[in-house]
Amino acid sequence: MDTAMNDDDGARRGLARRLLRGGAEPDPRFTLANERTFLAWIRTSLALMAGGIAVEAFTTAIFEPQLRTALAVLLLLLAMIISSLACFRWLNVERAMRHGTPLPLPFLAPLLALGGSVVAAVVVVFVLMRSS
Repeated sequence: MDTAMNDDDGARRGLARRLLRGGAEPDPRFTLANERTFLAWIRTSLALMAGGIAVEAFTTAIFEPQLRTALAVLLLLLAMIISSLACFRWLNVERAMRHGTPLPLPFLAPLLALGGSVVAAVVVVFVLMRSS
């Protein structure tokens, strides 16, 4: 039974070695903080996904079909991109901590700000055109 557990542990270590490319084990507090940040990005992605679904499902009386679909697709694409990039961000930060190099620039925050601004701009233009 111990052999099976050791084999499983060895496989995990091999995967970690390939993904993290060696380095020294960082302080667990930093690793856990990195993981919490990753989960925060995933929560944000899930909220955007829920928003995209809500726009498509519950705004039929408010938005034209093309605009409603465009907003929903924008929110869903933003959710998909953020959740994908969050994984790479976690991995790059973990590697940087293990090798004592500077942390990578946070590409996700500007992306989220830009995506949110585009969605808000579409809604503002629609509201202004509708009230005219």
